[in-house]
Amino acid sequence: MSEQRLQAATQSAFQGQIGVATVDITPPVGIYARNWGAAKHDVADSIHRRLTLNALVMSADDAEKPVIFLDADLGWWRSLLMFNRFQSRLLQELGLTETDLIFGLSHTHASPPLTDPDPDLPDSESLAEYLETVYQACVVVVNAARENASEAVLEWKTGRCQLASMRDLPDPSTETDRIICGWNPEEPADDTLVVGRITDVDGNLKAVIVNYACHPTTMAWDNTAISPDYPGAMRDTISEALGVPALFMQGASGDLSPRYQYVGDTEVADRHGRQLAYAALATLEDMEPVGTCLEYQGVMESGAPLAVWRHVEVKPSGLLDALKSKVTLPLKDWPSAEELELQRQACSDRALEERLRRRRNIRRGIGDGETLAVPIWVWRMGETILVGSPTEAYSILQKELRRRFPERTIVCLNLINGTTGYLAPAELYDLDLYQVWQTPFERGGLEIMIEGMADAIAQIIEA
Repeated sequence: MSEQRLQAATQSAFQGQIGVATVDITPPVGIYARNWGAAKHDVADSIHRRLTLNALVMSADDAEKPVIFLDADLGWWRSLLMFNRFQSRLLQELGLTETDLIFGLSHTHASPPLTDPDPDLPDSESLAEYLETVYQACVVVVNAARENASEAVLEWKTGRCQLASMRDLPDPSTETDRIICGWNPEEPADDTLVVGRITDVDGNLKAVIVNYACHPTTMAWDNTAISPDYPGAMRDTISEALGVPALFMQGASGDLSPRYQYVGDTEVADRHGRQLAYAALATLEDMEPVGTCLEYQGVMESGAPLAVWRHVEVKPSGLLDALKSKVTLPLKDWPSAEELELQRQACSDRALEERLRRRRNIRRGIGDGETLAVPIWVWRMGETILVGSPTEAYSILQKELRRRFPERTIVCLNLINGTTGYLAPAELYDLDLYQVWQTPFERGGLEIMIEGMADAIAQIIEA
């Protein structure tokens, strides 16, 4: 055998104190649950699968405070002001800073909306009570994860899943520049799947993390059940197969969704969830044993000269760092929240009224300025970078960041710590496109966000 040694690390790893916990946040039947303008119902009449709230607590061995990721089977915050109140209270309760906590949403469109009670919404008074339930569940699940934290290894591996499709479709029924939300079979989708494996120091599996970009819009206006959409079956399938919890991190999915969606059949959502789970399980099977990489051992002369690779131990990194930065994005010249409310009150079309309600809520949250300072969170776990913001960015964001930092695993997140609006490529602002007219951000916001995130990643790498 040759003495030459060549190592091939196929996954990145962090070792430190890690804890995971899960609680049920399924609301009662009868709660207000309308999330679609086309829906004819207002309240949920059944439960498809449970909604869960999951906590991931991590700290370096010598750290005084951990970083905490919360993963909730919930949709989106209808007002940034509402989230800010929720966050401020939670940070004080848990003794954390804004940098230390990321509240992520699966983005299901079949959960109770995260909005203040509204006298114009039937039975919406139940939402305040439910949000308090979610808040108390956050405290419980974080404390549980802190208590069960122990020495563990978090390793990441990149795989593929074909669930997501490009959802910007030129309207086949017109000759205009209208783009509708649905499968465009002519355009490829980003199929990147990033899977995290948490094990104790003896190699026993503790939890799985799935980072994937795809809108949970399987269940739509005909659905009257509370549902986690596809992340629910994904979690349950992995848990049933491996006996551990599965956390979900929604990726940059502004332009991605299942090709078959907008249904009332829960089995379709379950099928989508199993598809993602099987892809995650396949990626897990492709990982090297815990704390190892393959090392070239030399040539064995046989019927052919055979390259021999064997597993050798590698020491995972103990580096854990967190950074909160901001980028200033230009805002559109929208009417004030008061003007939008007057337009809503005068609107008799149920779907259009819902659009105006959402725009009013966004305007209330971002204020009346010409720009908005949008926060960015960046966590470094060894050679892995987790980065996200409270926007719904197009997938070009995660593709570009992965292109710029090819030597690192990049975990991209949408809709963390609040909700603001879509970030679509500048060239799409000339089209009649939902993600363009829905967002409060002016042309160029996505490109500014990409540069801001790249700068923040470089900063945390160089720290």
